Amino acid sequence: MLTGKNILLGVSGGIAAYKMANVASMLTKLHADVHVMMTRNATHFIPPQTFEVLTKNKVYLDTFDEAPDDAVHVPHISLGTGADCILIAPATANVIGKIANGIADDMLTTTVLPARCPILVCPSMNVYMLENPIVQDNIGKLKRFGYQIIEPDEGYLACGYEGKGKLPKEEELVERILLACACEKDLSGKHVVVSAGPTEEPLDPIRVITNHSSGKMGYALAKAAAYRGAKVTLVSGPTALEKPIGVERVDIHTAEEMYQAVTSAAETADIVVMAAAVADYTPATVADQKIKKKEGDLSIPLKRTKDILLSLGQNKRQGQFICGFSMETENLLENSSAKLSKKNADMICANSLTQEGAGYQVDTNILTLITKDGTEQLPMMSKLEAAHRIFDKILSLQTPRETEEA
Repeated sequence: MLTGKNILLGVSGGIAAYKMANVASMLTKLHADVHVMMTRNATHFIPPQTFEVLTKNKVYLDTFDEAPDDAVHVPHISLGTGADCILIAPATANVIGKIANGIADDMLTTTVLPARCPILVCPSMNVYMLENPIVQDNIGKLKRFGYQIIEPDEGYLACGYEGKGKLPKEEELVERILLACACEKDLSGKHVVVSAGPTEEPLDPIRVITNHSSGKMGYALAKAAAYRGAKVTLVSGPTALEKPIGVERVDIHTAEEMYQAVTSAAETADIVVMAAAVADYTPATVADQKIKKKEGDLSIPLKRTKDILLSLGQNKRQGQFICGFSMETENLLENSSAKLSKKNADMICANSLTQEGAGYQVDTNILTLITKDGTEQLPMMSKLEAAHRIFDKILSLQTPRETEEA
């Protein structure tokens, strides 16, 4: 995902500096060209040679420790201006103070000043140092200047105190970089609403009627939209998945709650993608107490839930794009094409539960994108790749319409 991207890691002298070796390794595995700048104090926690082995690039410690190749390519200038993203982690109070006040007296701080890419700063220090008004003022100043602050985690700190100041997990730091520079921001300025996961329809205080949806496709869609610069609202049924970074999640349980949350968010949405597996029926009544086991069979009356996709289609605004999903076990194209017309949707993403590599729980999917202009069959791919293909298609369909309106 980071092929061709130049990522700079600025490592300052905090105990969490050792974690950055894993960050460098993870970025390299994503095919990024990773360069590391360290303060002298950082070398007391992790040797520069560790990063050089992992990244196959020289680690910079001093502004003057290597002569430029020519008069133009001065390392701290060329590294800063050539970067696609800079992550400073751990960011000590000292380094934060220097950058906030324009002080450039080492390789790290002199490289930051000429940079024009997203710069991510993750404060990591003792909780009382972090809470110091001067440090907070410097962090606030960085925010005002457009730096992206990654909030530290709370927990047991190396100094023995409990509180905020821990460097987040390496996976989160890498995810922040992906969010900042992995994709072109072609959804910038758009509000995307995505529904995901199952619903749970209660029978009594203990039991529910639900389905096998894991929410993976919907979460991949939300992540892809965020990568591409959209404001994302994810309306999610119960899942075991972590909220994608940069996404607002609204948690629901029932089909009625899903209806209320999605239709409310859709009022300001440019694109709505209904990837959730919403119950078509819900118990007509919900027992106040646990339904006790008895002799013989049990019959549970069900009533229809509200059709969210139909409601979205009926109330679609000018320029708004509505995309639905269709999970079928037979007559895939026929049933899904009928849904496109009946629901007044702009696109239906159809997949069959009978195809290996598609459907619930798995990390891959096989989709057919159905529009009024025809169908496009996608091969099996990861759900994140499929999500990007869906937004590629949506944007290709929106562009002519927006051009005509202009």
